[in-house]
Amino acid sequence: MVNGPAGLLISGGAVIAGDGTARRGPTDVYLEGDLIVAVGDDARSLADAAGPTVDHLDATGCTVMPGLIDAHCHITFGEPASNDELFFHRDRSTAALVAAFDVQKLLLAGVTGFLDADCLWNLGPALRDAIEAGIVDGPRMTAGMNALLTAAGGTAGRLIPDSGTAAYAHVVGDRDEMVRTTRQQIKHGADWVKIHVTGSLPNRGGELTMWTLDELRAVVDTAHDLGTPCIAHCRNATSTRLAAEAGVDLILHASFLDEAALAAVVESGCAVAPTFTFLANLADHGDKVGAATTQVDLFRGEIEATATMLRAAHDAGVRILCGSESGFALTPYGHWHAREMEVLVQAMGLTPLEAIRCATHNGATALRMPEGSIGVVAPGAAADVLVVDGDPSQDVTVLGDRTNLRHVISRGVPVDLGRPWPERRALPGEKVGQWAAEPLTWERAHR
Repeated sequence: MVNGPAGLLISGGAVIAGDGTARRGPTDVYLEGDLIVAVGDDARSLADAAGPTVDHLDATGCTVMPGLIDAHCHITFGEPASNDELFFHRDRSTAALVAAFDVQKLLLAGVTGFLDADCLWNLGPALRDAIEAGIVDGPRMTAGMNALLTAAGGTAGRLIPDSGTAAYAHVVGDRDEMVRTTRQQIKHGADWVKIHVTGSLPNRGGELTMWTLDELRAVVDTAHDLGTPCIAHCRNATSTRLAAEAGVDLILHASFLDEAALAAVVESGCAVAPTFTFLANLADHGDKVGAATTQVDLFRGEIEATATMLRAAHDAGVRILCGSESGFALTPYGHWHAREMEVLVQAMGLTPLEAIRCATHNGATALRMPEGSIGVVAPGAAADVLVVDGDPSQDVTVLGDRTNLRHVISRGVPVDLGRPWPERRALPGEKVGQWAAEPLTWERAHR
């Protein structure tokens, strides 16, 4: 990222600190480079002392708050409409170019930090480094590499090979390979090691647990010995319990967790990113884009059942993070990063301020930064700040509408919100071309 002004004074806006405390009335915020230096009475005096090199931003009538941190974003996936597109219509070079194009949309949507836990072709660390070097314009990023799967597979069923790699997956065959692959990923720059603990099998409902506790511990212990946290995809109660018992640091989904899984999560101290957004989008809006909606009631039931137990986890002190699972056709980049807060309010019963804390303050976990060093408007924190029309502490839905964003400050540098929204055409062979949506029988043709 290029350097911003020597200083920036944001004056006159009400402040949501991001730590769960109440919205404050008109309060000045002073930034120097990538640091919030002062909030409140000292801000203006420090800005005045710095002299004419300081830029001034009038936020009167607006809300000043931390930038959003998306703890579950697939930036290299390129918004496929199916696993077929994801596995067979992406090559290494085009996936890298498309990811570099897409990541700028996150900043335009107010996302100033995100975690991409698994990626195509192990592109995540390279994109992260390109952003940090100023080659690509994007938010702060932490990255995993290929998700680790057993030969039983993952959510892509039989598209997952019995060994080796495909798309986002690396199939590991035994304990030695699990340990070796974990070490290799960390050597090549992984900030996180992701384990796909559950997956789908033909003719079986739901997702089944594909790992044993011993296998999970082999990966987690190896990663922790090298100072690297682990993240786990868990879509049933058993997998959530095993992941927590194995010492996983962040659990995605935690679907249908039961009392035993809840107890394990609370005892372990791990964080949870429920990522309800994909399910909510499919249930509420899938019919508008031709998505298969035969299981809408099941998706709504999963949200309801999981949210009830996660509310208990939240009340017990478990850190809840916000993730959008952006990267699919149902969750395109730049459009749904704020929706998780809405679902946390509606389904879990969190207050808007509690939901905002999940999307800002708690996101420090996803970025592997100390609590209070990012995701808050406070002296000493990173200079990632939004200026928003409206009052998100009363209505978090205002954050889902990009037209309410007046300013986005990333690493102390204002983002150009006046530029056109990035648009592109599909690359040759990128999308699945269907001859028909259903067989053209004689009866169909003549009825």
